[in-house]
Amino acid sequence: MKIRLENVVKTFDTFRAVHDVSLDIESGELLALLGPSGSGKTTILRMVAGLEYADGGRIMFGDEDATNIPVRDRGVGFVFQHYALFPHMTLNENIAFGMKVSRVKRDNAAIAARVDELLRLVKLDGLGDRFPAQISGGQRQRVALARALSVDPKVLLLDEPFGALDANVRRDLRRWLRKIHEELGITTIFVTHDQEEALDLADRVVILKDGKIEQQGTSKEVCRNPVSPFVMRFLGDANRISGVARNGKVFVGEMELPFAYHSGDGKVDIFVRPVDLDWEHLHDGLPAKVIRVLDRAGERRVIASTEAGDILEFDVPPENGVEAGETGYVVVRRARIFPAS
Repeated sequence: MKIRLENVVKTFDTFRAVHDVSLDIESGELLALLGPSGSGKTTILRMVAGLEYADGGRIMFGDEDATNIPVRDRGVGFVFQHYALFPHMTLNENIAFGMKVSRVKRDNAAIAARVDELLRLVKLDGLGDRFPAQISGGQRQRVALARALSVDPKVLLLDEPFGALDANVRRDLRRWLRKIHEELGITTIFVTHDQEEALDLADRVVILKDGKIEQQGTSKEVCRNPVSPFVMRFLGDANRISGVARNGKVFVGEMELPFAYHSGDGKVDIFVRPVDLDWEHLHDGLPAKVIRVLDRAGERRVIASTEAGDILEFDVPPENGVEAGETGYVVVRRARIFPAS
């Protein structure tokens, strides 16, 4: 099922939550809506589900205008962050519930067979007689997904489904959900504020800010070519260095960054990923002093201050003996240049 948002607007009282958003989600695509709290991602998801109605624009399901179709007639499955399982029902009963209240009638044997099929799909076969309190958080989220799939949805909507789980469980469930998606091929929209989650899981990432689309593309596209300082900072660690552009060249103090180019003249912000910085004692880089060294598993994080007062963070191999108080040079290998904010 292809979904199209055409100039969609949503306002709550005087607050504009979604500003004129247009977006195509291809049939069978797993798309992530990524952004901080208040960026509009959950509001967009709820409008696609029919839990909220748009104040302007259209939402198309294929060739059908679904903007004002009630939620139960849209053919969507919805998975929430906090499972929303019925605690007094067994897993079998939770998964069967949607089929029993659906307008598509099935007999008890067909419902039982579908429940067994879904429990196998989510790797919980044999646990159907347990109650939600008797299984782990990760298993409960699998049950919630099975319940969403029980009605054979045309569209699957996931609202921060792993947000309440610990890091290791989230990582395992991301791999599992990706595998399930590849098997079923259902058009899926996944809301998250976790950039690692979005980049690992989605075919395409839509980055939202203040109710507007800031950038969209594959993980590779948005990571390698961020269009704004917001995207650069939101998608992982980014160091900021103050610079000046003159005649297309970029300077930090009197030192030219040989690889950098900027079309305009004036002050610029230079954003650099930690991986694109090196520390050397003898090099024509940015003179700096090490403020602190943090030892971590497999690497060391160096925090250094340049002569201009910029604070830079980067990693060095564990065998590198750099220590706080040392002076040397920070070498910039790659950067993104934006007009100074």
